[in-house]
Amino acid sequence: MAARPSATKTTPKAAAKPPVKAAAKAATPKPAGKVVMPAARGKAAAMAKAPVKPATPVTVTLKHLSAGLAGRHGMEKKQADAVVADVFEIVVGHLKSGERVRIGGLGILEVKDHPARMGYGVRISAERLSLGPEL
Repeated sequence: MAARPSATKTTPKAAAKPPVKAAAKAATPKPAGKVVMPAARGKAAAMAKAPVKPATPVTVTLKHLSAGLAGRHGMEKKQADAVVADVFEIVVGHLKSGERVRIGGLGILEVKDHPARMGYGVRISAERLSLGPEL
């Protein structure tokens, strides 16, 4: 007579579910009474979930940049102000002469010349205006 498989052997389906999950599921307390859904809480819940406006970005000025430079390199604030002002003066000079300035991690800065376009006056539609760069 052939030996029957023992009762401790599990089938592939039963092996897929670990017994820990079943014990944890049974130990989870169920809420007593009526469950209030978030939509049923009223206007207060609707107001609390109103979309939040994103914070306005902080504008960093040359003073902020020079203060950070002074803090990182242990230099005086006046000296850092002078360094930052000189760097930007050099960058502006290159841009005014028509050159491109490549700054690693920031990108390429260049001045482009766009031709003027014809536009209409707001008050009088027959009035034509030349809209373009005034350098």
